[in-house]
Amino acid sequence: MTTGTLEQTLTTPEAGTWVFDNDHSSIEAVARHLMVSKVRGRFEEFEGTVEVGDSLEDSRVEVTIAADSINTNTPDRDEHLRSGDFLDVENHPELRFESTEVRRTGDEELRVRGDLTIRGETNEVELDVTYLGLHEDPWGNEKAAFAAQTTLNREDWGMTWNQALETGGVLVGKELKVEINVQLQRSES
Repeated sequence: MTTGTLEQTLTTPEAGTWVFDNDHSSIEAVARHLMVSKVRGRFEEFEGTVEVGDSLEDSRVEVTIAADSINTNTPDRDEHLRSGDFLDVENHPELRFESTEVRRTGDEELRVRGDLTIRGETNEVELDVTYLGLHEDPWGNEKAAFAAQTTLNREDWGMTWNQALETGGVLVGKELKVEINVQLQRSES
């Protein structure tokens, strides 16, 4: 096995194709409701591929998310999120992310820049990524783990629906905090 090191602290994944282990990965978004509480939504269906280069900086990431798989544990809210007011899944069934740059920002930290497409609109986003290392599961399979986060303004993708509150403010915050936790495994193909 040929591996590199990340500032001599963590062993990096071997160069090649790695895919998301969906049973041990999550993609979630958090929005403010009534300007005070937080509502968390989770995408249940997604797939991702990471082409690991000779160094992590030479890597590429592609992720596809089924827009209709949003789950906030409230069926009426989920249906509204799938409507034309938000994700418009009938016309735009997928969300896509394709990286354009990976750069190191610390011993275990990376910044991944890329194009995020939602509702047919593409905008550049940056993800703050922490590399959590290589781990072996109980069956001897090697896994690479990453945690990532970013903040998005949903209106940048045309999701402008809202409702004014009598007390001031709005029903749904414009800002979405996106949290991603990923375990990667080597591609079998």
